[in-house]
Amino acid sequence: MQAMQYEITLPADYDMGIIHRRVAEKGRLTDEFPGLAMKAYLVRERGVAGSPVNQYAPFYLWNTATGMNAFLWGPGFRGLSQDFGRPVVRSWLGLAHQRGQRFDATPTTAVRRLLPVPGDADPAELIERMLSTLPADGDHPAVHSIAVAIDTSGWELVTMTLGTDDLPDQLPGERYRVLHLSAPELTNLEQGQQW
Repeated sequence: MQAMQYEITLPADYDMGIIHRRVAEKGRLTDEFPGLAMKAYLVRERGVAGSPVNQYAPFYLWNTATGMNAFLWGPGFRGLSQDFGRPVVRSWLGLAHQRGQRFDATPTTAVRRLLPVPGDADPAELIERMLSTLPADGDHPAVHSIAVAIDTSGWELVTMTLGTDDLPDQLPGERYRVLHLSAPELTNLEQGQQW
């Protein structure tokens, strides 16, 4: 399992309706994409939910490297790069996926938390501690699902929590709006699956 995200930060006066229309028109193109567990079409809008920026920042969970490569070297990413410039693509090794109480609902909100792994910390202990809280975190009535992954080049953990509008405001991290969720192979992931 591989997690992936790119962030396209747009001008402060950018018409975010353009992104909303783009997702409405093209989001369905990944609804059956082979190898894709899920793609959450995420946006942040300046002045909304405390965001200082306008940003389009989709988040992916890939079941296969073949699927990820087909996307990155295919027409979808090529078109995005032509329209906005080629973004830096961040990737993390998948550690776990936990379904929440609202897994059958369509998520509308996402919170991404980045957590550096200190140089003097044992990554295995930190990961074990984080994964031990997943079942309890997934029990919140607003949670759709939680993904946890790690970047071993920069030693950083990422947690992406998808949920409904009543996802707690105090949940730490960057808050996004989910415009569309493609989840062709998300149900293939077992409850509480760890990799």
